[in-house]
Amino acid sequence: MVEIGKAIVSLDLFREYFTCDLEQCKGACCIEGDSGAPLAPGEPELLEQDYPRYRDFLPPDHRNVIENKGFSLVDSDGDVVTPLVLDRQCAYSYYDDQGILKCAVEKAWNEGYLNFRKPLSCHLFPVRITAYRHFDAVNYQKIEICRPGRECGKKIRMPLWRFLQVPLTRKYGEEWFAELQIAADQINRP
Repeated sequence: MVEIGKAIVSLDLFREYFTCDLEQCKGACCIEGDSGAPLAPGEPELLEQDYPRYRDFLPPDHRNVIENKGFSLVDSDGDVVTPLVLDRQCAYSYYDDQGILKCAVEKAWNEGYLNFRKPLSCHLFPVRITAYRHFDAVNYQKIEICRPGRECGKKIRMPLWRFLQVPLTRKYGEEWFAELQIAADQINRP
């Protein structure tokens, strides 16, 4: 583990390679798991406030779930998460023309309709951050659905920490990420 600011970062972020390979996994992270995607404080309100800007990118049954169940739910662990369609698929997802699950919120962001890209937990995946009283634990969640991402990352030699530069900077800031890069250079020095 490496301590950077208030974060304790797993060495896996420096040792593992990763790049999402959506053509292979088909966006499985939007459908796999025990509950919806974890939401950070303030994100449910952003999802509700921006709903008119991404609503039309969602399938009708997904809009129905959001409009009837709410923009977030509390799961069995007490975490605030995204609602699910048929207790499986994130309500904020849709299938594109190639049959890949994607985020409607991010699509609206890509098209310039929103300032909010998507929930931070989704942006950081396959890394999960657990907030404790005095520190955050930043851990890599190595799961089977992301095997294509590991293979793709290894092929192009993309370290996991580098792949996640944008969301890690979004979470902790540019100065923190610069320190992460220094740590990576020291850890990976021959």
